[in-house]
Amino acid sequence: MTTPPRRFDHTGLQILAEQESLKLISSVPFGRLVFTRGGLPAVRLVNFVLDDRAVIFATSDGDKYRAAQRADVVAFEVDDVDHERHLGWTVTATGRLSLIDPEEAAVIQSVLPVRPWAPNRERHLIRLAIEVLEGRRLVAWGERPEHRSP
Repeated sequence: MTTPPRRFDHTGLQILAEQESLKLISSVPFGRLVFTRGGLPAVRLVNFVLDDRAVIFATSDGDKYRAAQRADVVAFEVDDVDHERHLGWTVTATGRLSLIDPEEAAVIQSVLPVRPWAPNRERHLIRLAIEVLEGRRLVAWGERPEHRSP
């Protein structure tokens, strides 16, 4: 079986396949939720688990909870960067937030390790159903399109 040729975007970053992007999302313990608060962008760090094509995280009553109540469209970004070697990757998931009802939340928490790091008094589970998934990788200099020999 042959591996498909790698694709690169106009900046020279490798475009990752969906399966690779999902694998990378599940390899890190936290990501950045990007949503709208008062008409302006807001970014919050959350720990999460990946459940098929959904990001699940716990939160208390607050901005993230209200965004889920409104079913806001948000972005979720995870990454890993090696600053010394100039290598790394980033994956962005875009989709709509929703509240997980308490009965389903109990089932999810019995199976998946959804545990908030912050000392929340009230805890609600939120789901981000991934509709768009984009991943990019910064590869070694010799593997970049502008440095490969013909």
